[in-house]
Order: sequence, then structure tokens, then C-alpha cells
Amino acid sequence: MTTPSLLLADARALPLPDASVDLVVTSPPYWRKRDYGVTGQLGQETTPAAYTAALMDCLTEWWRVLTPTGSVFLNVGDGYHRRALAGIPGRIETAAADAGWLLRNRIIWTKTRGNPDPARDRLTPRHEYVLHLTPSRRYHYDLAGYTQQYGPTSGANPGDVWAINPERGLHTHLAPYPVELARRAILLGCPRTVCTTCGHTPERILAPSGDLDTTRPQARRAMQLAKEAGLTEAHLAAIRATGISDAGKALLTQTGTGRNSAEVQALAAEAKAVLGGYFREFTFGPKVTVSWTDCGHDARRPGRVLDPFSGTGTTGIAAAELDLTYIGADLSAEAHAIATTRLTTPGQTALAA
Repeated sequence: MTTPSLLLADARALPLPDASVDLVVTSPPYWRKRDYGVTGQLGQETTPAAYTAALMDCLTEWWRVLTPTGSVFLNVGDGYHRRALAGIPGRIETAAADAGWLLRNRIIWTKTRGNPDPARDRLTPRHEYVLHLTPSRRYHYDLAGYTQQYGPTSGANPGDVWAINPERGLHTHLAPYPVELARRAILLGCPRTVCTTCGHTPERILAPSGDLDTTRPQARRAMQLAKEAGLTEAHLAAIRATGISDAGKALLTQTGTGRNSAEVQALAAEAKAVLGGYFREFTFGPKVTVSWTDCGHDARRPGRVLDPFSGTGTTGIAAAELDLTYIGADLSAEAHAIATTRLTTPGQTALAA
């Protein structure tokens, strides 16, 4: 496990080199929610516009420290101003887009419980936002790895809603930022290793698999029929190549079959004769990792995750679990001390965030 680097520093002026961080995962202080009593703190600005401008100063600095394939996962909640929603996430999205950032996702973090709310003329908020922002179109993103842990067994895209309850804390924060939220962002956006020679981040090489979703009766039956008939991977590959273009209404709209070789068409016909209608189960079989891209160099370092509002080190726990390098920064000496204890003392990371 790599040793975390914990800094007593401002998120707008980090003592880090340019292009030195692979991913930023953070939850800054929300606007007018809590006064941490720290000089220069973010969150106590007088207006939503001023808060948004302060966060944009942070994003400018994070752009500087990000590698060319880096990105930001920013967890931010909304608030009320003069009895109306302030629209904080939307303000940040607009300002970030104007500054050249690409908003790749607006992830909805839903929770079944939250802070007590005395309001009697509106519904209690039970969601927050995680904004995925990138400086460029090319960024590291491991959707396949994330899907293996959090997606359906069919391999379908898990979607942009995260149902995660806040964790119980042993400190004064009422609704702590959960480790699982940080873990999900890191799985998606941080490379496991980076080449120190050329900066290459290995990407998965995927191939379709015949291992179907066994929770579905149709899939189980399809696999049984294929086994009984002795169908080979070549047969299943032929089904995937031809798809459903020679069945039903697809005959009128798809022409893929005609572009396949005679051998592929023959194998597909054999397999479909055995499977009947169940051949459709193999048409879009889940993909598995068969290899990784390689730049040819041997020098590697672990991916680096930065939380510029590290608080008590929650993001650091997730990074450590994934064997990645963690850099945390915070203006609060109290938070810095707690994070140092949690992330460097055996057994302490088990405490709730």
C-alpha cells in the first residue's frame, strides 16, 4: 500500500506540480451549511454567485494539476436562498462549461435518509449531485471495470443514479460523504497504473463471452442447449456476427448477414437450428477483459487520486482499498490531524467517515 500524502493547503493553491494527479474526487463545503472556523474557508460566501466563483478558482487549479487524461468527480449539494433553491449545481455546471470544462455526467446520489429538516411547505431533499467534469474529450474511464462491480450481470451500462446512504460519523459532520461514493468515482476515473515514461494508462481489451446471465431462465436454457449440442466458441461468435438480421422483422431492416463470410453464415445457421429462438441470448453476450493495452515500457506507478477538500480522509480510504496513491489537502488543521490518524494508523480506517 502506498503512503498517503496529506497537505495543510488551500484547494485553490496546491503545492503540487503541473500534470501530477490522475483524478480529483472531492466534496467541498456546501454553501452556507457549516462554518468550520477556518480563515479562507470555502462555503461562507455571501451569495450563491460568489460561492460558484470560489469553486471555479478551485477548478482552475485542479485543471493545472491534472494529467492529460485526468478528470474531476465533484459532489455538491444545493441550498436555499431567500426561500428559493439557490441552484448551486446548475450554476457550477454553467460556469464550468464557460471555462472550457466538459460535463460528462450529472450523477444523482440518492439516499433514503438524510439530515433532519423542519420545513413544512416543501419536500425534504434526498439527493445530491456528483458532477463528472473533464478538461478534454480524451480521459481515462473504466466503465467495464465499474460495471463488473456495480452493474447488472448482463453487462449493461449501470446508469447515472447512485443509491448510497450517508455513513454514520464519529465526528461533528451530520451527513458524511460516504466511502462508497468515492470508491465508485475512483473505479471509473483513475487508472490502476500509469507509465512513467510516456504517461500511458492501460485500457481494457474486451471480447464477447458466452457466459450469460444465469439469473435469467432464458439464458440458462440457451447455455444448456449449446452445451448439449456441443456448440463451439466459433458457433457463438458466428451468432454474434450475424446478429438477428435473418430473423423476423429484422429481415426487412437489417442487412448484416450478407456481409459475413459463407463459413460464418454456415456456423450461425447450425447454431440457430439447435438453439431455436434461444439464439438471441448469445447475440449480445457480456464482454470480458481478455488483455490490456501496453505502451511497451516497463516503468509504472500507481494511479494518483487527489481530494483537495480531504476533510477526515474518506477519499483516501477508498484509494487505499484500491492500492492507489492518495493526496489529500485541507485548510483545517483539525481535519488534517484526524485524516493523518485515520490513514496512517492501522485499524483506524474502519471508522465511519
